[in-house]
Amino acid sequence: MSATPLTVGAMVMLAKDDLQAVIDALRQRGYRTIGPQVADAAIVYDDIHDVHQLPIGMLDLQDGGKYRLQPSATAGWFDYVVGPHSLKNYLFSPRETLLSIDIVDGQWQMSPPAPAAEPIAVIGVRACDLAALEVQDRVFLHGPYVDPGYQARRANLFTVAINCRRAAATCFCHSMQTGPAVRSGFDLALTELDEAFVVQIGSDRGAELLADVPCTACSPDEAAEAQRVSQQLAQDMAQRGTASRETTAGEPRERSLDTHDIRDLLLGNLEHPHWDRVAERCLSCANCTLVCPTCFCSSVTEISDLSGEHVQRERTWASCFTAEHSSMNSGVVRKSTSSRYRQWLTHKLASWIDQFDVSGCVGCGRCITWCPVGIDITEEVAAIRQEDAR
Repeated sequence: MSATPLTVGAMVMLAKDDLQAVIDALRQRGYRTIGPQVADAAIVYDDIHDVHQLPIGMLDLQDGGKYRLQPSATAGWFDYVVGPHSLKNYLFSPRETLLSIDIVDGQWQMSPPAPAAEPIAVIGVRACDLAALEVQDRVFLHGPYVDPGYQARRANLFTVAINCRRAAATCFCHSMQTGPAVRSGFDLALTELDEAFVVQIGSDRGAELLADVPCTACSPDEAAEAQRVSQQLAQDMAQRGTASRETTAGEPRERSLDTHDIRDLLLGNLEHPHWDRVAERCLSCANCTLVCPTCFCSSVTEISDLSGEHVQRERTWASCFTAEHSSMNSGVVRKSTSSRYRQWLTHKLASWIDQFDVSGCVGCGRCITWCPVGIDITEEVAAIRQEDAR
């Protein structure tokens, strides 16, 4: 439907109401369409078939251990940031069958499930979550062992990303060099202007889809305006992060994380007394690992039916905050909360770099928001850095 040349890297204009045409085109191609919606007082991902299901005009107010939605007359279609869900929920399933074992003619027979996955299109993906997707690709696809279920789901994923024009107080993607601008890994990327979306094409699939969507050529001024949105936000985040510790008491403060030599800083302070101070607040509830878009720990269990003739081998999400995670034949290795928090933080920001040549943190801030007691990963690193420098 578009007369505009549609090639990878091209930018076009899309009227806001015509986002419905994008959803319709995806559904016509067999995609299950997922998008942000309000449920249980939070913005989560769920099935979407109409743009009016989006949380248009909503803002999320986030801080350590705090999350609240608030309608705003000036908010756009995507001015909320990230909720508890990420792409991990759809690619690295919270519960997945790995093997079925049945008695057939008196013999046990094992049958792994076919690594098939329905095509899924996720609308509203942020830059930090695309960065997290690259991290999970390294874990499940680029190592010596490839996860067939993840591989099948990843191949069938279509992403409609959003360039952020607002950050929550818990966001620090600018520190991790993962946002707020979307850089790669998307099929289409939207930048919201007052009256329309500027759409950047990121893949041949994205270009092919837009051929069935009414869009017009993007002028140089419109393209420049779209680029300024995330550039201005990145500058604001950096400035606010520098001055954040001077925030008035009781007000949300913006975060930043000093990543200079962070691997050596943390691994060189494994016996630092600050781990015990964090443990006095930590509940070992595993919320941070469940909402983290890169955490990949799992547990495998075998579940038999009452007849004893069928066994299901299942993989479920796990967390390094539980005692079972470090259980070995000699007992639990990490018995204290301080050792579990240290394991999580040092793996996320230090030894992950040794494993995958990249940080395990993308600066989305979910672990700060969804921690019941508001433990702040940026504050804990800053405390160790400050005391280490004495």
